[in-house]
Amino acid sequence: MNKILIKDLKDHFNEEIEIGGFVENIRDLQYVQFVILKDSTGKIQLTLEKSEEKNKEMIELFKTLTLESTITVKGTVMENPKVKLNGMELIPSEVKVTSVSSEELPFNYHDLDNVNLDTRLDYRMIDLRNEKNMLTFQIQSNLVRYMREYLYNNNFTEIHTPKLIGAASESGSEVFEVKYFDRKAYLAQSPQFYKQMAMASGFSRVFEVAPCFRAENSNTSKHATEFTSFDVEFSYINSFNDVMNLEAEMLTYALGKIKEEYGDKIEKVFGEKVEVPTLPFPTMPLKEVYAELEARYGYKVREEEKVDLTTEAERLCKKLARDKFNHEFLFITEYPAEKRAFYHMRDLNGVLQGYDLIWKGIEITTGAQREHRYEEICKNAKEKGLGEDVKFYLDFFKYGCPPHGGFAIGVDRLTMLLLNVPTIKEGMFIFRGPTRLNP
Repeated sequence: MNKILIKDLKDHFNEEIEIGGFVENIRDLQYVQFVILKDSTGKIQLTLEKSEEKNKEMIELFKTLTLESTITVKGTVMENPKVKLNGMELIPSEVKVTSVSSEELPFNYHDLDNVNLDTRLDYRMIDLRNEKNMLTFQIQSNLVRYMREYLYNNNFTEIHTPKLIGAASESGSEVFEVKYFDRKAYLAQSPQFYKQMAMASGFSRVFEVAPCFRAENSNTSKHATEFTSFDVEFSYINSFNDVMNLEAEMLTYALGKIKEEYGDKIEKVFGEKVEVPTLPFPTMPLKEVYAELEARYGYKVREEEKVDLTTEAERLCKKLARDKFNHEFLFITEYPAEKRAFYHMRDLNGVLQGYDLIWKGIEITTGAQREHRYEEICKNAKEKGLGEDVKFYLDFFKYGCPPHGGFAIGVDRLTMLLLNVPTIKEGMFIFRGPTRLNP
């Protein structure tokens, strides 16, 4: 007999089925025993009448069983409007204990408001049993699914690039160095080099969903040393505007699907309304952003700080996007090239042909048209002080490469913003930061 998920029990009324799950609650009353069983999809009430001889052994078992133990149950699913939990119950015929919870839980995962976040992360296996946390990753899974779906529908190929690489992909100061037999290797900061190799190989549209590693000693609410990146690269573009347009369309598609499937749950559980953005997304050059922030909100910075977004400027962009465009998203363009990677294309004035995408006051994407001309990318690498360590990458462009561009989105940060949770630690299945390597 195949096990049924609890969410599907409504399709099996009056049938003998088998389910498995955690024992959440046991109520031992005078004439009846109620057991609440849960799996990742829902909960069901088991009902055992004490007057029935066949139930006596199961009733005694539940009297001694600790909460959070796991069991499998065979029984009949019955519709019962009097049962508050989903209007149905399971009448067990057989119960098997598959594991016993041997200790009292370190905290009550049903009420996490008064539990320290570090304690929760120390016992993540318990923390994730919380229904809100379970829902977080069901939503995240489907968010990625819908972004994938959009790309598959637009003829993209999913690739898988190595995470052990021979040269730092973005900057030498932010990579984890590892011993690789008799030489040094690095954990990949991004799949950037290899998704560009795909362009030079003739794969005109690719993407990857994979871990990335950043050796940043940063303890902010939006940073992690390991995170899941959603990377996209495609060829035969006319400018970085093509990249922005594709990203905007992908996000609009995915958020529309999420709102349709989970909008009500997200509003009920997280108190956040899912807003499906309108197209096109608003766009502003960096200099104009700073001018508007000063004019509207009195925010001033020194000229030398205007080469990039400050943390406060980034935060204020949430208000700016709403006040000026009635939009949650804002593309920011015309960054100076010295602040960006050498593989980003520049115009004749040295202005980056790329952008940042801000959502709800936090940067979620850096995207750009890439430099595909061999002589130019070699010159850019030399300017950045890069030499032999990136020669293998530069060789990708020796034998012809079409104009191309792409972007990357941090899945965990996207989840944090979608659900309005206070820190990326709650948007990641397992968090990795400067001081956390376990669990």
